[in-house]
Amino acid sequence: MLEEKSCSQLCTSIYSKVDAVFVNRNIRAGYSHNWLIDGLPGAKHVYEARTNEEFYGSGFRIGEIDDQNLAHLSNHFEIIIEYHKRDTEIFRVVGVTVNAKSLDRSDVKEGEELCSNDLKKVVFSKNEDTKVMFTYSVSFIESDVAWATRWDKYLHVYDPKIQWYSLVNFSLIVLILGIIIAHILMRTLKNDIVKYNEVNLDDDISDESGWKLVHGDVFRPPKHKMLLSILIGSGVQIFLMALVSITFALFGLLSPSNRGSLSTFTFLLYIVFSIVSSFVSGYLYRFFGGDNWKLNLILTPIVVPGTLFAIFILLNFFLIYVNSSGAIPVGTMLAIIVIWFVISIPLSIIGAILASKRPMISVPVRTNQIPRQIPPQPWYLRSLPLMLISGIFPFGSIAVEMYFIYSSLWFNRIYYMFGFLFFCFVLMILTTSLIAVMTIYSTLCAENYQWQWKSLFIGGGCAIYVFLHSLMLTGGESLGGLTSMVLYVGYSIVISLIVFLCTGAVGFISSFIFVRQIYAQIKID
Repeated sequence: MLEEKSCSQLCTSIYSKVDAVFVNRNIRAGYSHNWLIDGLPGAKHVYEARTNEEFYGSGFRIGEIDDQNLAHLSNHFEIIIEYHKRDTEIFRVVGVTVNAKSLDRSDVKEGEELCSNDLKKVVFSKNEDTKVMFTYSVSFIESDVAWATRWDKYLHVYDPKIQWYSLVNFSLIVLILGIIIAHILMRTLKNDIVKYNEVNLDDDISDESGWKLVHGDVFRPPKHKMLLSILIGSGVQIFLMALVSITFALFGLLSPSNRGSLSTFTFLLYIVFSIVSSFVSGYLYRFFGGDNWKLNLILTPIVVPGTLFAIFILLNFFLIYVNSSGAIPVGTMLAIIVIWFVISIPLSIIGAILASKRPMISVPVRTNQIPRQIPPQPWYLRSLPLMLISGIFPFGSIAVEMYFIYSSLWFNRIYYMFGFLFFCFVLMILTTSLIAVMTIYSTLCAENYQWQWKSLFIGGGCAIYVFLHSLMLTGGESLGGLTSMVLYVGYSIVISLIVFLCTGAVGFISSFIFVRQIYAQIKID
């Protein structure tokens, strides 16, 4: 709330010494100021020619580049505060815009106008630090915008047609993939199962389809079953966290107007779903024949969260090194660790206990004592080519939204298009499931029964393109130095790892259900 002022403008100044090299680099890198006034970001007027719409863009540049490719630091800020008059005594802020200017006051004498628009722009000295006077003026303007709708001017949908095209195109891709899978299930598999159930396994006709020949090995425990079960459990935890967060945001329960609500809610969900992670991990580990359930109980809430937290701590040291205000304080990191051990570890123990008491799911075929020899595989059915081939389709369904998400994270835009994000997320999950089922079927037809790890990699292939896409969004010259490059690449790796675990778990579970269903349809003596 504000009290009404009789004056229309206030002006204050302060001197500061500026490092020319540092400021030049950051101006050319596109750095912006991010000010907050009554919870609203200091914005600039933006006009989008495609939609002929004018809106408030969050933040404003720290400087500008002129026609001679010279950098000029903005040192005067005209702050315009829009307020809504609720009654005769209460005034509420409904908008904040900032007009930044570069004004050289080196030749201004005492008593002269400091905020005149006729002054030259600030030019840095190449040999020494430049003394710059920073000034700001504040103006209050009455507005008809109500306080409840003050965020409407800030929330803007960028290129909605492109997002609709993306949704329609990849909805068609999912439909086509679904038809292909239906064709496989309704015709190829049905015919194979009928033939297989009608002939003797000793006859030569039983060699027509390779997937039937590995029935005695398809449920053989994979190598490194402990690590696989932990990764799948953590992937399910991340999947549920993302799904619930996006669903809540879709219904407007998590709004950008409440700063930090989305990240806080997501972190709490990640902790709560620790019980699901340990349950899935422990149950799969038992299914794979593992007997060291205590070690699984300990490692499940530590391996993936510990790895992610270690990366965040390493990146935080870079922020501390450059004296960034975005560095996480030591107290906050200790609080996160305490919360994790106080809440997440007990929930993980409960999940592991529930998994140990649940009856084990049956397998439709018996596993042979001697493993079957796997014939040489074609190059396109190896793990890396399959990841590259299968990852294109799920990534295509979220590529457009990833651009806007990265723009929100790094390029000062407010993201609130959660409806598009929800449907793109659903398309990604469906595409991942269909691609995983189709590729695992091809793998089994090639008589390769080691599908467990392969299904994880196939589902997680989308993460490769997520990482490459993040690298292509910006060039090295726009990152503004080694520290910015390390932070950008580091956080991009974290996002890619999260996507890998999420989609990898979806690929494994889809493949597991598919394999169990098709082998349940054949008769084995």
